[in-house]
Amino acid sequence: MEHSFAAAWDQGVMLASVRTWWRIGAELEQSLRPKIPTKRGRGGPRQVPVVSATRPGQAWSWDITDLLTPWRSVVLKAYKITDIYSREIVGYRVEEREADHLAVDMFKTAIAQHGAPEVVHADSGPAMRSNTLGQTLADYGVRLSYNRPYVSNDNPFSEAGFRTMKYRPGYPRVFADLDTARAYLDDYVSWYNTSHRHSGIALFTPRQVGDGTWRHTWNIRDKALQQYYEHHSQRFRKKPQTPAPSDTIGINLPKNTTTK
Repeated sequence: MEHSFAAAWDQGVMLASVRTWWRIGAELEQSLRPKIPTKRGRGGPRQVPVVSATRPGQAWSWDITDLLTPWRSVVLKAYKITDIYSREIVGYRVEEREADHLAVDMFKTAIAQHGAPEVVHADSGPAMRSNTLGQTLADYGVRLSYNRPYVSNDNPFSEAGFRTMKYRPGYPRVFADLDTARAYLDDYVSWYNTSHRHSGIALFTPRQVGDGTWRHTWNIRDKALQQYYEHHSQRFRKKPQTPAPSDTIGINLPKNTTTK
């Protein structure tokens, strides 16, 4: 519903509030996504990771997820790097296994295209803690940050990105082979970066926030919203403000952090 609402808004069409769109579309699949339980375990306390970004290219988050195949004991591995501020996927690949040298190649390609970030955040898996990857990123002057064990909120950007992929309508769930999985990821990443209206960045696309073109679309939205307000002011308690991406986005930010 948010995607449809934002797509119409981008064309200067304001029919109703996003809440109304959600109410009308309450029976649709997107509003019925199941919740995934998070793991809990024992262990000593670790320092809470704090990562902040005030612009694209400043902080990245990465992760690896399993892609199922027709064979019970065989899974493919999807690697993904997400820019924390824009939510844009800046690097990805699909392989038959999880390996540090494959992650290194992915990061080298992403850095060649986008430049090196100040910090890279990840969970504590073997590939993420790899000395080879750590040294490679250190050579670029990148600081490393890691999850606490069993705390999914420490890596919400990568978690949310894979969740969106796996609950997207048409997700095949089982991939016949490596080429099929790679083709799907190519299509998904293109859609996610350029067409997906992301609720965490005021319903703009990751590419719009990444390249700054969201400001042009914001002007279209604001004009449509203010015209709607002029004709239906009785529906509002006060003059509405058109949302924009936050000034600061991050992981475990202090409560007093300014986000607008």
